[in-house]
Amino acid sequence: MEEQKQTPSTPTPNDEASAAAAQESAAPEAAAVEEVAAQLAALEAKAREHYDLYMRAVAEGENIRRRAQEDVTKAHKFAIENFADNLLPVMDSLQAALADGSGDIAKLREGIELTARQLAAAFERGKIVELNPVGEKFDPHRHQAISMVPADQEPNTVVTVLQRGYTIADRVLRPALVTVAAPK
Repeated sequence: MEEQKQTPSTPTPNDEASAAAAQESAAPEAAAVEEVAAQLAALEAKAREHYDLYMRAVAEGENIRRRAQEDVTKAHKFAIENFADNLLPVMDSLQAALADGSGDIAKLREGIELTARQLAAAFERGKIVELNPVGEKFDPHRHQAISMVPADQEPNTVVTVLQRGYTIADRVLRPALVTVAAPK
């Protein structure tokens, strides 16, 4: 038997059909690949945009935290500034009294009374309230008992105030030093 030899230069009808089919199927695949590549590029751009927004939000959050911390530090540092400003006239009055060499006791007393009123006004503006608990029931949170004395009052009632106490915004700054009525 003699073998038939085919030359590769002459394609058979089957080869042409399969090549055309391959070419037709390659065209949609190429289009699909291009479409996927375009979608990938769009998604990568969107991811970069979101990452940029995220980094900006992180930086803004850090700036807000830093500014808030600086504000708190300044508030602590200068919280007493308003109260100190209210005390300056009191200091001026005290220094004027010390500088007075006239020796007039009535004027000195008048100056001290004026200074005491200035100090009371400064305390009022600073929300410092005086505790003068004579006749009140003893409260260990607001009063400090020095002694118990026999008295006609009800037991555990404040009889005398040796040193006035003060509160600031309903918080005891200094308790009042008191004597308390002893039980009978």
